[in-house]
Amino acid sequence: MNNELKQFLDEKRFVEFMKAMDTMNAVDAAEFIATVEAEERPIVFRMLKKDTAAAIFAELDSDVQEQVIGGISEAEIAKIMEHLAVDDTVDMLEELPANMVRRILRNTPPHLRGEINRYLKYSEDSVGSIMTPELISIYSDWTVERSVEYIRKTGIDKETVYVIYVTDASKILIGIIELKDLLFASPSDKISELMNTSVIVASTTDDKESAAATISKYDLLALPVVDSENRLVGIVTIDDAVDVIYEEATEDIEKMAAITPTDKPYLKTGVFATWRKRIPWLLLLMVSATFTGTIITHYEQALGQMVILTAFIPMLMDSGGNAGGQASVTIIRGLSLGELRMGNIFTILWKEFRVSLLCGITLAVTVFAKAILIDQASYGVAATVSLTLLATIVIAKLVGCSLPILAKRVGFDPAVMASPFITTIVDAVALWIYFLIAGAILGV
Repeated sequence: MNNELKQFLDEKRFVEFMKAMDTMNAVDAAEFIATVEAEERPIVFRMLKKDTAAAIFAELDSDVQEQVIGGISEAEIAKIMEHLAVDDTVDMLEELPANMVRRILRNTPPHLRGEINRYLKYSEDSVGSIMTPELISIYSDWTVERSVEYIRKTGIDKETVYVIYVTDASKILIGIIELKDLLFASPSDKISELMNTSVIVASTTDDKESAAATISKYDLLALPVVDSENRLVGIVTIDDAVDVIYEEATEDIEKMAAITPTDKPYLKTGVFATWRKRIPWLLLLMVSATFTGTIITHYEQALGQMVILTAFIPMLMDSGGNAGGQASVTIIRGLSLGELRMGNIFTILWKEFRVSLLCGITLAVTVFAKAILIDQASYGVAATVSLTLLATIVIAKLVGCSLPILAKRVGFDPAVMASPFITTIVDAVALWIYFLIAGAILGV
């Protein structure tokens, strides 16, 4: 399809190009716009119908949006803003530079500008920042016939018409009703007789990740959002929830890899920007890793007496880090999904202790056999390595499962306590245990 669109442009068959873009999915059309030369993108946008242009514009990356805005007129900006959903507008404004934001707001209708400014005041991580006011609300004393007629008149520009919200005269949310219930009800039935008064809601100040989790848990198409006085002010739709889950998962993965999270794709992030995201963590981990060097230096004489002990150090440290990483990733996932909380810590510790014993014993027996049969080590050395590995696995898994929970308890992101920090801690502990056991068994 992209080749066909490109051909239309190259051959100046603009009518066919416009028809194709009108029928094309907005996401696919945005991907095509991104492949067009930067200086041609504003020209392409001028060809599109207002509603088509707005739908495609909402799906563009922020850098492409900036290029388009910079190349079109004030009137054309106003047309796009007129058809752009408020939540999409807010997302865009949060990414664009200040001078571009001022230009857009200057060409936005006053009533919409006030709505946008209200949304921009919400915290970036709050439900208020991702909700949309494009919903349908009706009153409980209306009949089904009146409600359906109202939906026909106003529903065309709403985010969803499958769930309708019922409020009183003060916009207090009192119930919900699904469209299918209206379609199969008698025209004379009152909404108050059909609505469901058990409504799951979120507050504007709630964390957006918790709202996404609520939508996932209850299989909702949209989650109503209320203010401090329980007035209905917006909804969070399933597509917004998917975006939040995607962003949070990406952020957690980056933190677990000791990278400062970024909101730009890898190929669109510059070399120096990538360096800035990575180097603080590398410096911190490098400094913390000096503890292992200090321990090795302290036991340098022991290593000189029994050089073979040195050969097993990488295996012990890697095994401990891997064991701790397994436990931490499992717990972080459980915390993110709301399956685990601080109250479960003793249950988690008891379970991981038993798992670590089974894993540790299995690995210890294996390394004992390897040390004797392959490395030709003495029984004392083999026993030292095996016992150290068992102790390291147990400690690593206990540390790996407890640190994320404790981090969340004191307000830190559990993902920060993932593999890099746990590996550093376990490495130091493993070496310390190794030399203690070697001293006890081998007398070094």
